[in-house]
Amino acid sequence: MYIAFPKPINRQFLPDEWHISDWSKLKPWFQELQNRTIDSRQAFERWIDDLNELMATLDEDFAWRYIRMSINTEDKRAAEHYQYGVQQLMPHISKAINQLHNKLIQSPFCNQLDPEIYGIYLRQVCNELELFCEQNIPLRTQEQVKARQHGQIFGRMTMQIEGKTLTLQQAGKLLQDPNRNKREEIYHTIQERIAQDEPALQALFDELITLRHQQALNAGFDNYRDYKHRALGRLDYTPKDCMRFHQAIARHIKPLVAQLHLLKKKKLGLDHLRPWDLSVDPLGEAPLRPFQHVDELVAKGIRALQRLHPLFGESLRTMKDMGHLDLESRPAKRPGGYNMPLHVTGVPFIFMNAVGTLSDLRTLMHETGHAVHSFLTRHYRLLTAKELPSEIAELASMTMELLSMDYWDEFFQDAASLRRAQREHLESVLNGLLWIATVDKFQHWIYTHPQHNHQERQAAWMKIFEEFASPQVDRTGLENATARLWLRQLHIFEVPFYYIEYGMAQLGAIAIWKNYRQNPQKALSQYIQALELGYTQPIPEVYAAAGIRFDFSEAYVEELADFIGEELTRLS
Repeated sequence: MYIAFPKPINRQFLPDEWHISDWSKLKPWFQELQNRTIDSRQAFERWIDDLNELMATLDEDFAWRYIRMSINTEDKRAAEHYQYGVQQLMPHISKAINQLHNKLIQSPFCNQLDPEIYGIYLRQVCNELELFCEQNIPLRTQEQVKARQHGQIFGRMTMQIEGKTLTLQQAGKLLQDPNRNKREEIYHTIQERIAQDEPALQALFDELITLRHQQALNAGFDNYRDYKHRALGRLDYTPKDCMRFHQAIARHIKPLVAQLHLLKKKKLGLDHLRPWDLSVDPLGEAPLRPFQHVDELVAKGIRALQRLHPLFGESLRTMKDMGHLDLESRPAKRPGGYNMPLHVTGVPFIFMNAVGTLSDLRTLMHETGHAVHSFLTRHYRLLTAKELPSEIAELASMTMELLSMDYWDEFFQDAASLRRAQREHLESVLNGLLWIATVDKFQHWIYTHPQHNHQERQAAWMKIFEEFASPQVDRTGLENATARLWLRQLHIFEVPFYYIEYGMAQLGAIAIWKNYRQNPQKALSQYIQALELGYTQPIPEVYAAAGIRFDFSEAYVEELADFIGEELTRLS
């Protein structure tokens, strides 16, 4: 089945060939909106449409700046283009948007808007107006520029292993080697390379904390944690709910992971399970290699997703045909992966660092879940409807990982390898929940203790890490390496507090998959219906549309942990 996606959205306000160069060319469009006379509800709604078209166009322009900088962190022209946008354009844009939002809220026609269509949009606008502080514009600009240095530092990290120059991701792949001595050597090589840049990373983070804390104070908050919670639009839950999540994960996921590690230690015949033993197959099998090159990854991915639902496969095929995929790992490329929505083009861009591992397969399924979400929401006129909060966006991506597993036989020809891949993925889901809780709780400590020093920060990290770490993993003598683990987490540097959403969405994804096991067609239909809502309803209502609950209670987490445990037993 072929699905023909519509052409890019037609502009009604801006000229078709309009491009952003400098503020002098951009300013008149903001001025036109600011000065326009609005004499009816229909005229008011057209004004809102025009404002959203302008913002969507700006959003896509900045998205491409970021993509081009990510593709090659050594590309000076791309870096300068991005920095120009952040430093020279964004301060003007922020002020202008704030003025237009004030005009919107003060309009006599505002209370005539249909709440079913505009309710979430107006809630977001009001939240942004309450948080706006002109003093924070230059601070936010400095923060954005500095935060990108994390990707540049890690993008430059290479090491010599067996006569080859490898990126961090390529070296990490070798931790799956059955030879334990080789794994240990690789582990230490990686840690030594990261240690070289630890002083620069620590100093960078100190600067970021200072900038962020001052923004919170300027906006009238006691700490950056509370300020950022509001800035992220978290209007459906509180920091206390995050604490409930941490506690539930520690109590019900940690013991399950510890059991898995104990079993692995026994299968490997080890007295002590060390960090370099965590990625290897416990029966000594060679690492799973689902593909040899990215073209194969994409081709097999399209077939697997097509079998799950034609829309999913055609979404990935469309991005491939448009050149909206950059998947292979290479030197000077920013680490990590993402799906970048392009709200005007309507076809997103997937970026990742594939080296041939099972993790790469999971990443492609994950980012394609985001991409499908973009396709299903591209028709909305309001930007907020398709600028999805992460609790909703990550539900799409993490559910796609789990739902697609039954079709991973495209990558693994024999049943034993397929079961092994599925089991390894479920184990990664459980480990991921522990890591998410660790990172989030650490950030709560950091920003509610902004005057801390390096020693206090390290002590806090080690204490929190221990709270969630499996007791079956022996890290004796590796304290320095353990203390550096958080430095690799780009979210802490680039997008603070954007991480617990992965955990909340992971619980939701497990719940959808549980429903899928009972009634595949109904669960799949509900999943698509929820994605089609975009962000037109509060988060709990979107989850309800997917047939699940937005719930962090211990009872709920225990129920989902038991289900994962049963699935792992089935795959043994």
